[in-house]
Amino acid sequence: MTKILFICHGNICRSPMAQCIMQQIVDNAGASDRYFIDSKATSTEEIGNGIYPPAKRKLNEMNVPLIPHHASQIKKSDYDDFDLLIGMDDENIRNMKRIFGGDTENKIHKIREFSGSNGDVADPWYTGNFDITYEQIHQGCRDLFKDLESR
Repeated sequence: MTKILFICHGNICRSPMAQCIMQQIVDNAGASDRYFIDSKATSTEEIGNGIYPPAKRKLNEMNVPLIPHHASQIKKSDYDDFDLLIGMDDENIRNMKRIFGGDTENKIHKIREFSGSNGDVADPWYTGNFDITYEQIHQGCRDLFKDLESR
């Protein structure tokens, strides 16, 4: 089973959106028995909070099933527990490497890498634009799934 952890700053917008989108992709492909998908934060600011309401609205608008969610923070042991640790932006990647003590097994990636981009996923907490964020995450998840299934 491939274990994927999506990570953003607070675990209330981008990473739970990625978790829900990736779960839908995996489920629709009949591959849910081959993947475990979760999401967490690099910070403690939103611990215990659910998905941010505008993020929920966007997922509902796109017919993406919501997964029960309460924000939690990554811990050092997550590095060993997951096969892929997928961040949303450069700041997430820096904080992940600091918390995990590096990336000796090349498990840490930005989600847009799988779409051939080094760009960050726009943070809708600041931009207010959940459409762009959804599109970037959806594309990244589709390309990540294609990559995993071709291995």
